[in-house]
Amino acid sequence: MPPVDDDPRADRVAGWATGVGAGLVVFMVSWQVWNQVLTSILSTPDGPVAAMIVAVLSGAAAMILVGRRLAGRFR
Repeated sequence: MPPVDDDPRADRVAGWATGVGAGLVVFMVSWQVWNQVLTSILSTPDGPVAAMIVAVLSGAAAMILVGRRLAGRFR
């Protein structure tokens, strides 16, 4: 049996990949919720655009938070 390599790079990549997946889930859910809310409040072109901005920012924040937390364990 070959020796086990103690290189944590694969674990860091897996942590960031999980963070990207979590960010995409947050993006999709927040887009659905905020699109319904903001379309009923704002006019037609402004509601979906504002919902997309909120969804992109929340998805990016979730990706960074989860990715850093998981990848930071393997430094």
